[in-house]
Amino acid sequence: MLKTTNMKQCYIFLITICGFNIYAQESNIKYIDTKIEVDGKFSESVWQQLPEHTGFFNYLPTDIGLAENQTSVKLFHNGEYLYVCAIYNDTTERTQVSTLKRDVSIVFSDAFIMVLDTQNQEQNGYLFAVNSLGNQTDGLVGRSGGGYDLSFSWNAVWEAKTKLNGNKKQYEIAIPLKALNFNKDNAVFGVQFYVRDIKNNSWTIHTNVKRNYANLDLRFNEKFTVENLPDKSISKFAVTPSITTSYQNDVIENIDDTNIKPSLDAQYNVTSSLKLDATINPDFSQIDVDQQVTNLTRFSVFFPERRNFFLENSDLFSNLGVDGVNPFYSRRIGVNSDIQFGLKLSGNIAPKTRIGLLNVQSDKEEDIASQNYGVFVGEQQLSENITATAYLINRQETDGFEFVNDYNRVTGLNLNYKSNNNKWLGLANFGKSFNDGVSEKNNFYHAGIWYNKRGFEWSAAVKSIAKNYITDLGFTPRVSNYDAINDIVVREGYTQATARVEHEKFYENHKNLNSFRILNYSNNTYFDEKGKLNQSSHFFNSALFFKDLSAVYYVYTHDFVDLKYGFDPLSNGNALQPDSYSYGLLKVGYNSANNQKFRYRVNLQKGNYYSGKRTSGGVYLNYQLLPFANLEVFHDINAIDLNELGKETFHLTRFTGQVFFNNRLNWTTYVQYNTQRDNFNINSRLQWEYKPLSYIYFVVSDNYNQDIRRQNWGVAFKMNYRFDF
Repeated sequence: MLKTTNMKQCYIFLITICGFNIYAQESNIKYIDTKIEVDGKFSESVWQQLPEHTGFFNYLPTDIGLAENQTSVKLFHNGEYLYVCAIYNDTTERTQVSTLKRDVSIVFSDAFIMVLDTQNQEQNGYLFAVNSLGNQTDGLVGRSGGGYDLSFSWNAVWEAKTKLNGNKKQYEIAIPLKALNFNKDNAVFGVQFYVRDIKNNSWTIHTNVKRNYANLDLRFNEKFTVENLPDKSISKFAVTPSITTSYQNDVIENIDDTNIKPSLDAQYNVTSSLKLDATINPDFSQIDVDQQVTNLTRFSVFFPERRNFFLENSDLFSNLGVDGVNPFYSRRIGVNSDIQFGLKLSGNIAPKTRIGLLNVQSDKEEDIASQNYGVFVGEQQLSENITATAYLINRQETDGFEFVNDYNRVTGLNLNYKSNNNKWLGLANFGKSFNDGVSEKNNFYHAGIWYNKRGFEWSAAVKSIAKNYITDLGFTPRVSNYDAINDIVVREGYTQATARVEHEKFYENHKNLNSFRILNYSNNTYFDEKGKLNQSSHFFNSALFFKDLSAVYYVYTHDFVDLKYGFDPLSNGNALQPDSYSYGLLKVGYNSANNQKFRYRVNLQKGNYYSGKRTSGGVYLNYQLLPFANLEVFHDINAIDLNELGKETFHLTRFTGQVFFNNRLNWTTYVQYNTQRDNFNINSRLQWEYKPLSYIYFVVSDNYNQDIRRQNWGVAFKMNYRFDF
């Protein structure tokens, strides 16, 4: 036993020395004029000529020291493809995955992941991941407020194969350079590699990133100089025609509708860093349904964009504001009428200059006028620390090819700051809207700061939004106050002050504990236009995380609300009257370890709600019949008693069943039961990727009310085919 321990210590020491030698050298991606067969076997001689990148660090459940199970990575390009090979040295032949469906998070699978910041601006990048059974996931990484967001809705054509070679997990990847936004004059890529081993619940990472930062934080990518980047992509043009046949039956109105809808999507690489996307008569029937929620607030709920046309360089368009105030929310487009066509030009026109141009035309539909939507965004990196973004958003009614004088325009300027030590972030926003006849109280301001170091972080922000800051294409829910007594919507501006602090202690050598979140506190305080306190919301949380990353936690929230307008949370016609309310809610819960075939989460809540009582509970169950199926059930219950105003119990149940026939063919069924929305919905979709990014979909949707009486149903068949020229 002593001998084995000494050998491990020597091994880690040697890896450390090798790691220092690697980082002392300049990392580069060599140009080699050869092609390989992507099969996971690494049989080509070129792999023996390349330096390896190893010395991976621990990230979770500990972020101290070098990883015991090391990974080695090699990469090169041939002007057409970026080739990557990776070997993870596991301690067992066994592997574990949770899905064979494309573009599903690899959190619950053994996997290799690579993040590429091809402009080396630390603003946006690409994620490519493959699990140990060869299932691919790709997505976009983009800056969002004080961190980075990840969207899996973006897709590219790339190859990946894996091989289980004893204890070695081998990954081989080929990514077409045409899929990436790069510039020959800025031949440095920010690159990050990390490995997920779900069996021991670990994450290991190529650079030494501490757990208080996201593992896809682009600021910690290693800089790779790329030899002989091409001036332009070899393939410049991709076209994807599709045809959709659908049948819809409205049972209540006894109306049938059969529709055949052709559509066309195209992408043209103007340069290697600037792309033009076009869509004509698009159809989005294959998009995953939104996960329904129980909304007990007075304001609308945000749902993410899932339509692929809006997702390329989406961080340019979607991060123009802040949480709760975003001047551009692409889901507004096409919500009331079909889209006729859309054009989007996005990418870099210079190493430090990025632009986005978007124009979409919607159709006239009965009493809904046709609209033209236009967005221009310009992003300039002013220095190593400061980036500026300016934008103009326009919605204008159209009549044929003529513009009608019914418009809404929003313009603004954002400044982002990041410190050299990666501990400080800052964000300042100014926005202004323009409508015919409105010339005052139409501004938006925000300033925020974030501090982050291992075990301690805090942030503070203030924002002010005037009542006439009108964003027809935006998401500003708190400006619109619905008065349930008078059945009107009242626009009212507000000022919001936000503060947050978190302190966590880590236990590297404790037998059972991984960390203790001692305090996670935040406060959001709102003032009306006259400076009077309107609402103050407090959030308190602590949690114990065990070695297997299971957790037990509590959350206590307390709200003071000066209710100015009637609010009917039970939807029974008995509204809460304008008054001052003070109420709190205690929640306790447990999350099981996430590396088991059977996972679960459970919570209980009890407290007050405005002038009454609230008792809630939730349970989440997940069973993985690996690798053939994945089953999830979620149930949430909220029992609210408002005394003489009535009482109601809201149920929200969601079932997700996924069956994997292979990496390209899967069947997914969503069942959702929501008594608050009086809806019982079934959505079932068979998806076959018969060629990379060429699909056949068969979708069945069935809607009932909560008493299981059918309201409407429909079926759709869609087929597309991608041509690369």
